[in-house]
Amino acid sequence: MLTITYYLDVVSSWCHYVEPVWKRLQERYADAVDFRWQIALIPASGLPGSREEEEWYYRRSGMITRQTSMLNAGWWEAGMSEFLAPNAVAVAARNLGVKGDGVRLALARAAMIEGRPVGRWQESVAVAAAVSGIDAEVLQTEAQRPEVEQAIRDTTEQFYGLSVTQRPAFRLESEIGDVAVFSGLIQETVLVAAIEAMLSDTTAYRSWSAHFGASWDKRDES
Repeated sequence: MLTITYYLDVVSSWCHYVEPVWKRLQERYADAVDFRWQIALIPASGLPGSREEEEWYYRRSGMITRQTSMLNAGWWEAGMSEFLAPNAVAVAARNLGVKGDGVRLALARAAMIEGRPVGRWQESVAVAAAVSGIDAEVLQTEAQRPEVEQAIRDTTEQFYGLSVTQRPAFRLESEIGDVAVFSGLIQETVLVAAIEAMLSDTTAYRSWSAHFGASWDKRDES
């Protein structure tokens, strides 16, 4: 009845904060909603210039979201204009048959909780291989295919095509064509309200079709 696409960067702290909400939504609406995730790479302009700056952001976002522990900025490394490796490895694991959120959540935890340098291919591959069971060499080969990087560039462009800039972002589309977009919001109540409204309208249209047919052109058939 409804498709939700979640745009994220594996090393985004705000995406990390919204993950419990994403999990609860998937559990609550498992039978009615198709949940998907896509990568939207954070550009150089959105990344900190130093570890100290990243820690400042973690203090701000952590307090705003009422976190009881501070994120670990040890993963950050100078000279990187984007963090392609962890995102590409997450996509590669999905391409190789590992569905769900487990690999990308492990990568996020390795970075922002454990402080591991996931910007390095070897580090990200090691994390993902351990949690997925995929051979590390196979995983790295898949992650470094040009087609995987291009797919990530394409979904990043899709993200900007929504006329938004903040991650996480959510695009909701129902089978009757209604669309809602949220960017930077992590409150569960807002997302639940939108889902409920869209499902209600979709159910109403299904009821109409059951009584009068799928389209107005068929109004005289019964």
